[in-house]
Amino acid sequence: MAILKEQDRQEVEKMFADLPNPVKLLMFTQSLECQYCSETRELLEEVAATSDKISLEVLNFVNDKDIAEKYGIDKIPATVIMNEKDYGIRLFGIPSGYEFSTLLETIKMVSAGDSGLPDSVKKELAAISEKVHLQVFITPTCPYCPQAVINAFKFAMENDNITADMVEAIEFPHLSQKYGVMGVPKTVANEQGAAEGAVPETHLLERIKSILAS
Repeated sequence: MAILKEQDRQEVEKMFADLPNPVKLLMFTQSLECQYCSETRELLEEVAATSDKISLEVLNFVNDKDIAEKYGIDKIPATVIMNEKDYGIRLFGIPSGYEFSTLLETIKMVSAGDSGLPDSVKKELAAISEKVHLQVFITPTCPYCPQAVINAFKFAMENDNITADMVEAIEFPHLSQKYGVMGVPKTVANEQGAAEGAVPETHLLERIKSILAS
């Protein structure tokens, strides 16, 4: 039984009708599938089937250990969204509920190869010379979470020093506990709390700069 309803599938097909460039999805799972691994795989297969510009490669987290390490995959289900370039965009957990929109918007953004950020923000991001690892904790029922994730992904697109993860808080409770996630969205930058809620891009940028300066 398909995950996407026929009407939703048609809407996704329309959304992706004019994708300018190919997008590659790498999905990491394992034989003894984790919770939500099979659902994530099926969802990505259905999304990839809506456009000939989208390809999906399913990899085994254990058997393809070298590839997992190459892409920094340390938990599953995990999805990498890239074009010819890997921007450091990762989704850990199933992109369902409100996060389905994050999956779709990220595919469009990566296909275009443009974050859409204002030039002033792009300029400040380009000046960041240190490594920044953003983790945005979300739940599928949170309507404010997609914007927080997309902002982090936009930052990753603009600077090779920045990587950004969507982390489904319920699927990875040990991480939620580690970072004191009491509500979502919560953005963590280099192991420090950077933002609570869906803050504007400029606010997130200032918090990152403050963390790097500390």
